[in-house]
Amino acid sequence: MMSGVEHYSIGALARHTGLTVKAIRFYADRGIVPPTGRNAAGHRIYDPEAAGRLRLVRSLRALGIDLATIRRVLAREVTVGDVAAAHAAALDVQIRALTVRRAVLTAIATREDLSVNQLAALSEAERHRLVDEFLDRVFTGPDPAFAGIRRSLTPELQAEPSPAQVDAWLELVELAADESFRTRMHDLAAQYAADRAEGQLPRPEAVAVVRAVLGERGGAGVPPRSPEAGPILDAVARAYARVVGEPDGPALRDRLASRLELADDPRRERYERLLAVVNGWPAPDADPQGDPIGWCRDALRGVGQNGTPGR
Repeated sequence: MMSGVEHYSIGALARHTGLTVKAIRFYADRGIVPPTGRNAAGHRIYDPEAAGRLRLVRSLRALGIDLATIRRVLAREVTVGDVAAAHAAALDVQIRALTVRRAVLTAIATREDLSVNQLAALSEAERHRLVDEFLDRVFTGPDPAFAGIRRSLTPELQAEPSPAQVDAWLELVELAADESFRTRMHDLAAQYAADRAEGQLPRPEAVAVVRAVLGERGGAGVPPRSPEAGPILDAVARAYARVVGEPDGPALRDRLASRLELADDPRRERYERLLAVVNGWPAPDADPQGDPIGWCRDALRGVGQNGTPGR
């Protein structure tokens, strides 16, 4: 040993640090903690500083830190605190993924529907891909209003989802994979874009117009094919005419009827309710007008679609 400084043989160092001789040689051969020198017999010896570095290596490895990062810590390129913070953040991501995976597996275990089981067994990445494909299919085109609408329809499963949220997430993914639903929602979005002149700010779509007018006029209690429905339908048509910038008349009412026919799909409302559960939002309120789409559609078929334009 060198005079004045305590040195350890590799065996003594193993006992001192809790590492095996093989592990110490491994770190030495890779230049992570090389020996301080060699004794007269040519055996490796280590000083207290090397022992301290090895104890740090052992602690970092026990925390799952990779060798490349440990090398940077020992070279003082990064601090232990920086490394700990980065790995804690990475663990948060892994914990969230494992929590969701456990919740999905629990949901699978309680389901009997084979098709849903098959869907639930897909990886988390695959489920996100299905939803992204659905939203891509629906919101194609350069309409600037689509970005905000898409965000509002994007599901984000919570970090620690409840069983109800997992069930809703799986059903929502299954719905998003429904090709006929994708096509219908795409057509609805395209019609919404067609109702706005290029460069206009977003305006209410047909269903929102109908709901607003029926709410103001109290149309829910009026039979849609009765004479009393005529003035209410005229008000709906005038409001829709203002949105699309066209005069009221048979052509506009035919156009409104086609919009409502396309929107009248229970899967659309189901998607919205599932989305609220998944994202932890309040459940959508029941429409005080009952079924405004159905009311207006029936009224257009009965008294207004080919009648005198609203005044």
